[in-house]
Amino acid sequence: MDYVVLGIVLSLVVFGLLMLTSATSAVAFERFGDTYWFMKHQLLYGVLPGLALMAVLSRIPYVFWKRVAGFLLWVSVALLVLVFIPGIGADFGTARSWVEIPGLGFSFQPAEIVKLTFLLYLAAWFENRREKDLKGFTKGFIPFLTSLGVVTLLILLQPDVGTVSVIVAIALAVYVAAGAPWTHLLGFGSLGAVLLFFLIKFAPYRAARFTTFLHPELDPQGIGYHVNQALLAVGSGGLFGLGYGQSRQKFQYLPEVASDSIFAVMAEEFGFLISGAFVFVYAVLAYRLGTLAAQARDRFGQYVTVGVLAWIAFQAFVNIGAMLALLPITGIPLPLVSYGGTSMVVLLSALGIVLNISRSRV
Repeated sequence: MDYVVLGIVLSLVVFGLLMLTSATSAVAFERFGDTYWFMKHQLLYGVLPGLALMAVLSRIPYVFWKRVAGFLLWVSVALLVLVFIPGIGADFGTARSWVEIPGLGFSFQPAEIVKLTFLLYLAAWFENRREKDLKGFTKGFIPFLTSLGVVTLLILLQPDVGTVSVIVAIALAVYVAAGAPWTHLLGFGSLGAVLLFFLIKFAPYRAARFTTFLHPELDPQGIGYHVNQALLAVGSGGLFGLGYGQSRQKFQYLPEVASDSIFAVMAEEFGFLISGAFVFVYAVLAYRLGTLAAQARDRFGQYVTVGVLAWIAFQAFVNIGAMLALLPITGIPLPLVSYGGTSMVVLLSALGIVLNISRSRV
């Protein structure tokens, strides 16, 4: 097993719990009367089951997932449909993206599960394609685009554009690793630009987010409030930070401190040096995953590892970039750190598969 990857993952998870405890203390006390509510919920429903699954999956031969990838994708697509059924699907914020188990008080986010199952499906599908078929338009590009289109359409209907962008990044990374012709990539980019145009056209709030990204000072108390408060938090941290637990923005000033904005609180409390080191840890993890992909025994293992690399790197890049006003805010969580039980369990499960791939590298 690659103990470098394992050590980095465990370190990020522990640091995430510590950061979550500090960042959510005020909002947790106001909502639930318990300053540790978010941390305990994350530990019980995200970290502990996620670590257990990671340990189990690191022992299961990864070729097993090649045989069941198609079945798992169909199951996860069925779960995506469940979110639209009254009494089962649940609304949180503006998106209907959760499934509640009646009578148990338990809920999960099917779109997070699809990140892993669709990755396994693509890895198995690409490995079974001959190079000639892969580079063909009708046997390569069209089937890839169709499967991706079905999955993303169901998630866009929720709507959850942030998760769609992550799934597209994963799919595109695997497609490139499989040897996609540049003409296919150019066509994919053109279709993506057209889709983005229509998403903005039919949902004006997305255009407002993009405008705010370009000019955050135009509406500091309205659509630009989130990014401006994030910049205040990051800037207040200075070089060494205010100290652990000393954030001021977490006291109901900065929105979504448990998920989207946790890096801004981190920068405020730990400053530029520690925050920069934190980003460097993600870079080391990405580099190590890239090395594992190059050393994988077969193409399936290579594609899965590349997909997990793209998954973590893209989410970290977009989340941190949004808090620094370098990218529009999209609601993408910080991997292994932000609050979210389903996302934590699924990502740790994916990393468990990668650890098993590392056991049999060449």
